[in-house]
Amino acid sequence: MTGPRNSDVPANPSPGGNSGPDEPVVAPSTLQLLRELADVKRLRDARGTGSLADRAFTRSWRTLLRDWSPERVRDLALREVSHALVAARLAGVDAAVLATAGLTRDERLDVLRRAFDAVTATAEGGFGDLADLRAALDPEPLDEELLPPAPAFVDALVRQPRAGATHPVLPRVVVEPPESHGDHCFVTAAYSALVAPRFGVDRGEAFLVALAHHLPNGDLPDAGFGGEVLLGEHYLPVLAALEERSLRQLPLGLAAHLRDLLPRRETTDTAVGRVFNTADVLDRVLQVHHHARAAGFTAAQALDDLDIVHPGTVQRFQLGVLAGAGIPVR
Repeated sequence: MTGPRNSDVPANPSPGGNSGPDEPVVAPSTLQLLRELADVKRLRDARGTGSLADRAFTRSWRTLLRDWSPERVRDLALREVSHALVAARLAGVDAAVLATAGLTRDERLDVLRRAFDAVTATAEGGFGDLADLRAALDPEPLDEELLPPAPAFVDALVRQPRAGATHPVLPRVVVEPPESHGDHCFVTAAYSALVAPRFGVDRGEAFLVALAHHLPNGDLPDAGFGGEVLLGEHYLPVLAALEERSLRQLPLGLAAHLRDLLPRRETTDTAVGRVFNTADVLDRVLQVHHHARAAGFTAAQALDDLDIVHPGTVQRFQLGVLAGAGIPVR
């Protein structure tokens, strides 16, 4: 609910907004990276509540409250997206964990770069030059206690589940566990930052639009597309009223900037809108694909494809244990 309020996205848009079948906006070679990056919605660790994406979403808003100048927003986008790409491979193993384990600054940076290079290599250059993102990797742990507290709508969006697949006249498809609006907004923001240069848009501006695109849902539970249809003539006024309610929780300057920026996402006539609609549809559809893959997951995939009994000094012994117990492995 509360996606773009126009349905004018071209079926196969080029960066200029025209059909361009020979020049896809997002190359197939990038899909593995996109899927892995979306996994931050499902990765957790013991250092906090919620997914890594939820926590990055909250941290991003807290950082914005300190300084929302274009330069600082760009720095924020580069830092959060680069570290999210690292988390796609290292999960919660970040600079703070590595520092706790005694790694030096140079050693920490080497590990972060190794993970970044591993995941971005899968895109085969499909996102162009990512040197600015790689350069933003920070081996120094971030002291989040120094950040301002998050506005109430941010915490609400982290708690607010997404509707999933709904239709005006068909029963909804409920999948568990649902992603949160914080999950969706952060991953859409990360995708936006990745595709932004292709449309000539600043990574920071693209990141901010997507981060803020569900402001009404701080108060509005997500009833999905079916709910939008039933709200009918009340839908847009409800969105406007509740978006404004969230904006009033922000500093005046940041709120004014978002009032100017957010409407640009509602049409593909703007470069910002093309970036946002690219990222938004990718995240929504890849989320459905994730649930389909998870539902079809088999033991053979874990044992054969993923080597859950992985190579090492004890593998032979462990395989023997399983064979003796009558548990098929290969």
